[in-house]
Amino acid sequence: MFKCNADWVHLDVMDGHFVPNLTMGPPIISSLRKAVPRDESQPGKFFFDCHMMVANPEQWVPEIADAGGDQYTFHYEATKDPVGLVKLIKKHGMKAACAIKPGTPVDVLYPLAEHLDMALVMTVEPGFGGQSFMADMMPKVENLRAKYPHLDIQVDGGLGPKTIPAAAKAGANVIVAGTSVFKAEKPEDVIQLLRDHVSRELASRGLLE
Repeated sequence: MFKCNADWVHLDVMDGHFVPNLTMGPPIISSLRKAVPRDESQPGKFFFDCHMMVANPEQWVPEIADAGGDQYTFHYEATKDPVGLVKLIKKHGMKAACAIKPGTPVDVLYPLAEHLDMALVMTVEPGFGGQSFMADMMPKVENLRAKYPHLDIQVDGGLGPKTIPAAAKAGANVIVAGTSVFKAEKPEDVIQLLRDHVSRELASRGLLE
């Protein structure tokens, strides 16, 4: 994916408890990091964005950090102490992000926002790929962007050429795309299309660096 000009690689970690599916864990992330080491001459390149769809997210933090994760995205619904978890993540040298499921109101993120590097609004129910984009989640993105103009806001689920306009217009600037990229004849073209939509919308808001 980095050869196709992806900015980040989004790694879904599922434990079979918080969500019914079971995927990779720290050993695979560690193997990926060995295959794609960080480039100190290009800070932020080869960025591993770890989406932790797990129960007890606190216990996973040290292992993900040791495996080479750059950002640790936990689910608000999985912890009783989100602020404490953010501090733990940063103590281990990673960026901290918080995700909310479709049924969770966006205002739970407001007290956390000042501590976060990114907020993730799920646009499908977490656990399986290939689901349909939930356009009714876009008001959450709009509210976050209005309140926190410079916060990274990620959307995940059902994103592709047909749905990116709505996500970009709402204010999302970090796009997770799986099926639409991996099944494309030219993944690099899809990635560039997504990037172009986001860049245009950010520029229109005066937020493009």
